Amino acid sequence: MTTRVELLHQTHYHYERPVLLSAQWVRLKPAVHCLSTIESYQLTIEPTNHLRHWQQDPFGNLVARIDFLEVVESVTIQVQLIAKLEPVNPFDFLVDACADNFPFMYEPQIRKALTSYLEVTEHGPRLTQWVRQINQQPRRSTIDFLVGLTQQIYQMISYQSRLQAGVQPAEVTLQRASGSCRDSAWLLVQLIRSLGLATRFVSGYLVQLAPDTPGDTPSDGLGRDTFDLHAWAEVYVPGAGWIGLDATSGLLTTQGHIPLASAPAPAGAAPIEGTTESVKTWLTYSSTLIRLP
Repeated sequence: MTTRVELLHQTHYHYERPVLLSAQWVRLKPAVHCLSTIESYQLTIEPTNHLRHWQQDPFGNLVARIDFLEVVESVTIQVQLIAKLEPVNPFDFLVDACADNFPFMYEPQIRKALTSYLEVTEHGPRLTQWVRQINQQPRRSTIDFLVGLTQQIYQMISYQSRLQAGVQPAEVTLQRASGSCRDSAWLLVQLIRSLGLATRFVSGYLVQLAPDTPGDTPSDGLGRDTFDLHAWAEVYVPGAGWIGLDATSGLLTTQGHIPLASAPAPAGAAPIEGTTESVKTWLTYSSTLIRLP
């Protein structure tokens, strides 16, 4: 069943005194590989005394560079979009014969193009032991293997809403057995790269609609429609392209996942990036979802 929704996402920064801001980089526009149809999009930024330039970064993300022309006491960044969510089959792809089973090797030309997504930047005894155990297992279907790995992280890592900036190191997430969506996503990225497959970190929106069937409840358990910023991983499989893996749910990404930015590291996919003078700052945000006819 197709559902049209309006999403309103607002981020507000308030500073204890007027401050100068560096250029702000806003990655809040749906990516071209979004599985849902984006019917309209509007980015509103206050104060209005600023310059705005849209561009693409080295990873193909649509980024708005915002330059404020004077000191500011507060900044509001608001996204309003209408999306048409149509059910999709996340397994609707064809894998090249060379990649049917894991492990497999990329062709040299493809591997060269994927270099930045193959870099393993973290190491630790828990991660190393896990990789060693996987490498000792027999060959198996690549897709079954990736789904199983995603479900393992979902079962091992308890979800925790973390307001601190940044992403936990993969070893810390394994040690604590808990983390935010971005922590689980980064753990999955590092794990799959350690196994020789190109993987990228993705930030985006996650839309969860309450089911129409009486007695059922959505994943938030409250029987309501929700959406918020989210993070997941995408792995490159020849023939299929980039496949989204959501370690927070243990599932492949579907129409409810609206990608905004992807990069080799989380910093390159940050929804909002920029610096300011050293000043006390208050951050508030809100997300509203409205079903449309």
